[in-house]
Amino acid sequence: MSESGRRGPNNSGSRDGGGQGNRGAGGQSRRNAQGRERNRGPQRGFSNNAPSQRTRRADPARLVAFEVLRAVASEDAYANLVLPARIREHRLDRRDAGFATELSYGALRGQGTYDAILARCVDRPLEQLDPAILDALRIGAHQLLSMRVPAHAALDQTVGLARAVIGAGPSALINAVLRKVTAHSMDEWLDILLDQETDETRIAALRHAHPEWIVRALRQSLVNHGRPKTEINDLLEADNAAPVVNLVALPGLGNLDEAFDNGATAGELVEDSALSAGGDLGRFESVRRGSTRVQDVGSQLVARALAGVELAGSPGQHEKWLDLCAGPGGKAALLAALAHRDGATLLANEPAPHRAKLVQQALSAVPHDSWTVRTGDGREVGAEQPETFDRVLVDVPCSGLGALRRRPESRWRRSPKDIGDLGPLQRELLKSAIDAVKPGGVVAYVTCSPHPAETTAVVGDVLGKRDDLELLDAGQALDHVSLTGNLGAGHELTAQLWPHVHQTDAMFMAIIRKKA
Repeated sequence: MSESGRRGPNNSGSRDGGGQGNRGAGGQSRRNAQGRERNRGPQRGFSNNAPSQRTRRADPARLVAFEVLRAVASEDAYANLVLPARIREHRLDRRDAGFATELSYGALRGQGTYDAILARCVDRPLEQLDPAILDALRIGAHQLLSMRVPAHAALDQTVGLARAVIGAGPSALINAVLRKVTAHSMDEWLDILLDQETDETRIAALRHAHPEWIVRALRQSLVNHGRPKTEINDLLEADNAAPVVNLVALPGLGNLDEAFDNGATAGELVEDSALSAGGDLGRFESVRRGSTRVQDVGSQLVARALAGVELAGSPGQHEKWLDLCAGPGGKAALLAALAHRDGATLLANEPAPHRAKLVQQALSAVPHDSWTVRTGDGREVGAEQPETFDRVLVDVPCSGLGALRRRPESRWRRSPKDIGDLGPLQRELLKSAIDAVKPGGVVAYVTCSPHPAETTAVVGDVLGKRDDLELLDAGQALDHVSLTGNLGAGHELTAQLWPHVHQTDAMFMAIIRKKA
């Protein structure tokens, strides 16, 4: 794992969970009745409490993390959606919420590496363990190996959590396994696991907690978008770094005063943006109104780039814009605000009724005469409303490989098959968008993935079958709306943003104009 992934906040002070133990007087190792040395390895402090005195309750912050991991594993939930609700339910203060967030996300991000370590400490295949026990072990391993939590507190509190929510028997197993984990530091464990390993992909996958197929895919993506493959370790480290929360004030409707008053700093890449230290942003009145939103700066840039592209010919005073895949509504809200500012209107299309409601909620801060929400299949819009719109955003469903830092569990859920399965849908949606745009109008094809099969291959296939389309310079369009004016994201007319270069999600963008 990256250095940034191995250093969590020092939130252990309120969670010591027992007396300060050590390996013996003067740090000497202790031996059992048979003379065998116990607790070998770096000095660790364990609780000296007798079993009857050990923690038997679940620390609320650790309980939240455990519940998040359980929801992700058993309900196929998304951590970024479950975690805020659990924090509110258990009424965690800001400090404990930060601890629970690092513990949840860190255990999920590092799952592959922690499982490899745990496999060396358990006397049976991990798949034979009860899933709840395995989640508790992952939580314990993350505290012991990657956070500034004293070993005695991590061990005592994790065992207490297990005793409270799983049972006394499993807690004994968890105690025994985690004591074995403490025998080595993270770096030492990695050296053990990688001893005599020569395959660069396997080494990177284990050190940075990514599946091997994703390491290969991201390396290929770097090369495909004009960057050296040697950047792969930097990219993987960026995926493991806790992302800064990005805010956007909807143009002409919101402001960032509350955010700045609470320690946020102005965004460096795009106007009306801010970088927040996190916390419960829902307490901000502007966020509750929807005039200020949490949105990755990469998403802000692509929406603004589409709105800023010059159209061919004379489109008139009342442009019509379309967001073909609008759910859950983040980019649609920014587009609607930009449309309102420019005297245009936006149609936001979303096929799933429950997500269409989320789009309506996201757009509610924008005057209602500037937008409409349609519930329907985006593949049908081009046939139903041909050559109707001046600007079309088609942010297609994708693997999400560009947002691994924000969705820590997704790297372990995805498979190469997902990318192949999504390809036909991505092509159909892009074709529909092109059919729906007017001659002289533009389509922005966007994915939150840098994978060539989801980006340049899709665009190339669709453009190669038509002679009425031209590819515009997407990198230049992004530079035009960025504060730096030189993002360096363009390559052969398409554009690719990167976490390790731009501190954004890995957003891809191609801008296609239908010839007038």
